[in-house]
Amino acid sequence: MPGFDFSNYNRNVALHAKGVPLPKATSTGTTIVGCIYDQGVVVRPDTRATSGPIVADKVILLRSQSKFNCEKLHYIAPQIWCAGAGTAADTEFTTALISSNMELHSLWLGRQPRVVTCMTMLKQYLFRHQGHIGAYLVVAGVDPTGIHLFTVHAHGSTDKLPYVTMGSGSLAAMSVFESTWKPHLNRKEAIELAAEAIKAGIFNDLGSGSNVDVCVIEKDKPTQLLRNYLKPNERGQKERTYRFPKGTTAFLKEKVITKEDIGKYVTVQELSSDEDVAVVEKMDIDT
Repeated sequence: MPGFDFSNYNRNVALHAKGVPLPKATSTGTTIVGCIYDQGVVVRPDTRATSGPIVADKVILLRSQSKFNCEKLHYIAPQIWCAGAGTAADTEFTTALISSNMELHSLWLGRQPRVVTCMTMLKQYLFRHQGHIGAYLVVAGVDPTGIHLFTVHAHGSTDKLPYVTMGSGSLAAMSVFESTWKPHLNRKEAIELAAEAIKAGIFNDLGSGSNVDVCVIEKDKPTQLLRNYLKPNERGQKERTYRFPKGTTAFLKEKVITKEDIGKYVTVQELSSDEDVAVVEKMDIDT
């Protein structure tokens, strides 16, 4: 009979009882959003890259200007772009592979590529690897059939909605869409709404941050890719200094060791010549 199969549930419970840890959800450490409006579609990501609890790509100060390097917008076709969350290498190389296949597909058919074709290629490729490729993608574009916005998860599942969010900051971003979105947005309203959604993810999720990029795709117009469109986390002047005057910290006891006293703590160990061991030398002390 077709339908859901829960036969693996008892197996997983038995394995867990024997001490085998169950798989856990992996945080993607990103906020990416997409929003359809009357003339096109807007895609916006943040620009922070994380490696576990470490911010791997944050700020590079160059001539007193902040330069943010992590780019999460990936080119597929002139009017089809992806925003990627998950493992940076997986999103980069997966979208590059699909972009190459889409170009060959377009040349073979002799027509403009379709957004649904890109989505289908992505979902089939990711489903084949059963989630081991950590690419979570927002696919957006315009083709002769209309304006399209999809989400593609690492296991191959897809959604088609008028507004979407993905990544660890997706819940905060979705709350903005759910409370603010309305049909028939114009270009300016869609960009501002997506910006508010990204900023909600940035300020409520530790894995998201830095600047906000924007990609605007419209029919019969060149795609606009605006890097660092917003900079909500610019480094400003500190409100106070953390250099305290000498004597601020109280201490109970003070002991001064001179250079002559250091020799008491350094020993010379002479080893026999037949032993294949390095000789420990005495520490050089300034006189």
